[in-house]
Amino acid sequence: ASALGGAMGGGRDGSVTAGREPAGSPGLRRRIRDAQERAREAPKAFVKAGSKRFQDLRDDMKCLGTMWLKGSRGSDHQERLESFYAPQAEAYDRFRSSFLWGRKPMLAACAARCAGMDKDGVWVDLGGGTAENVSMMEELMDLSKFKKIYVVDLCPSLCRIAREKVKEKGWRNVEVVLADACTFKPKEGSASLVTFSYSLSMIPPFNAAVDNATEWLREDGLLGVADFFVSSKYDLPLRQMGWVDRWFWRSIFDLDNIDLGPERRQYLDYKFNRIYEYNGRGSIPYVPLLTVPYFTWVGTKKTLEMREADIEARHRRPMAFPPTFIYSLSWEDPRTDEPVLQVGPGDTVLTLTSGGCNTLELASQGADLVVSVDMNPAQSALLELKTVAIKHLEYDDLWLMFGEGKHPQMEEIFEAKLAPWMSQGAQDFWRRKMYYFKSGFYYHGAMGVVLRWVYWMQVLTGARNKVLRMCDAPTLDEQIAVWDSFWPVIIFKHMPAMVYAVVQRVAAYLLLNKLVCWLGLGVPPRQYNLIARDGRELCEYAGTTLDGAARQTSLFNDNYFYRACLTGSFTKACCPKYLKPEVYRKLKDGAVDNVVVATDSFLGQLYKRKYTRVVLMDHVDWLNDALVQELAKGLRDQVKKGGRIIWRSASLNPPYNPAFAKHGFKIQCIHRITDKEHNGCIDRVNMYSSFWVGKRV
Repeated sequence: ASALGGAMGGGRDGSVTAGREPAGSPGLRRRIRDAQERAREAPKAFVKAGSKRFQDLRDDMKCLGTMWLKGSRGSDHQERLESFYAPQAEAYDRFRSSFLWGRKPMLAACAARCAGMDKDGVWVDLGGGTAENVSMMEELMDLSKFKKIYVVDLCPSLCRIAREKVKEKGWRNVEVVLADACTFKPKEGSASLVTFSYSLSMIPPFNAAVDNATEWLREDGLLGVADFFVSSKYDLPLRQMGWVDRWFWRSIFDLDNIDLGPERRQYLDYKFNRIYEYNGRGSIPYVPLLTVPYFTWVGTKKTLEMREADIEARHRRPMAFPPTFIYSLSWEDPRTDEPVLQVGPGDTVLTLTSGGCNTLELASQGADLVVSVDMNPAQSALLELKTVAIKHLEYDDLWLMFGEGKHPQMEEIFEAKLAPWMSQGAQDFWRRKMYYFKSGFYYHGAMGVVLRWVYWMQVLTGARNKVLRMCDAPTLDEQIAVWDSFWPVIIFKHMPAMVYAVVQRVAAYLLLNKLVCWLGLGVPPRQYNLIARDGRELCEYAGTTLDGAARQTSLFNDNYFYRACLTGSFTKACCPKYLKPEVYRKLKDGAVDNVVVATDSFLGQLYKRKYTRVVLMDHVDWLNDALVQELAKGLRDQVKKGGRIIWRSASLNPPYNPAFAKHGFKIQCIHRITDKEHNGCIDRVNMYSSFWVGKRV
């Protein structure tokens, strides 16, 4: 006791050390008792945890044994279901939570579309089993929006578990019904939502079940389905699978009287407008390597005037592109574009996607249609995420995602509010990239690699605080003063010409070589060569770009491009327009609906419709002579008389300009970096040597 007292505050002379309790104090005795109690309980807790894990394992083995060894037996469908599920009914929910991967996404897609529903809705879950779908739906929406929820199943054992769950949860509007999905009818006479969650494949007369649901589904109602599947021999691109997959999975599930044939989804497509679909693969408990195919599907009645979802193609990134987006934001200054393009009502605009910021600004300017195209599916996924976030999230969530670049609830928001409205390609991309919004969105993507390098260079050289001070300088004079105090700026300004030439070559070789410029900065080899064609070194080119922007644009409240590069985020005073509350509201009120996101070649979209405005960005710098001629001809054919095209170039005098003039455009240079009146800064990006407009004559 004396040793314990000494260790915990008692001095050798019996005095009490300042800030500590005496050895005999009640507080100390209580803490000692608590510690002793925890020590006694630790083995029990360990044994209890081990016992639970053993019980879970035993339950899982019971489910697997029933599925793989016992199968189902009986003279009719109900008896077969009961023989299959009765032995595993108690363990059904836990095991299926890591197996039925399409269930919650399907419910999320339905919940997102039921958000505006009045409180007179009726939901019928056909083949609802243990009512676990109701538990999941409760996480996604307020169940009181349904005046009645029916959980219908033909298996008595599963219905028993469902009734116990309803009682335990206290759901007053949920009724469990032992009935056949082919004949059940709700007492209300109609339903606003009908779901088949991994049940349609277990109903032999599936068409009768679908016909029955169609009969009493409201005209504006939704039908949601999640299930395992195999494709037909010739199917939609994202459903298609090879013959081995088709044969293997259909044979395996057939052992348990589960039919994965494509006929069920084909019948759904025949009876309903398909408005949402996702095809994925999920793991199987205790079965390594194999992943089982599943789908989620949402449709409306054919009588409802709603456009059917497009048939989504399978897009693969071009070999030269990294496995993510290159640009996290657009690198052309839209403020310079606006007076030249003069976009407004009646305009149909074609633009390259890049980071998508400028696409959204074009839509906010009132264009009837803005087609945004990129060959990199990751850039399309980025713009799609931005458009869906504007449509379905509040401003604060959008700001956290793309203003601050971090969102603490990103996974939950994505699954519940964004994924239900996104294409499969975009969902697949972003599910792998959720961590982008944990560590800082703008530090990811190909450009993000460079920004992380810039960040660590600031930290390692002790310049981080000075950089932040420069970005927050309230006046341009204060910003310039900080800029001029950086040692690289001082050295380069006062370096002898001979030394400067050596440093320039070393920097170009190590930091600004073709590989770094392409993978990190998005500068392709052809554009790299255009800079050299003007007799400019890459080091001088980069220095002119940065020095001009630092001296003539404010990082505090104007130049959001370089603020994001230096700080990894925006401020509400310095950000792209789509992140401004007033522009966000304009986009959300309908302007964003005029954006079409296309993963395609530029020419592919150019020939799909006529345009009044075309934004080429620096795209033509990337093309060889033959492709330039092809593009010029396409622009001649597809741009209406009086229409305008704009482009930027790393060259002071782009060698392809005569091709546009030859094919019906009056060419005008808006400005060059060498123009004296611009003093080395032509816009906030200041990355290009010249800016051009062509008017269709």
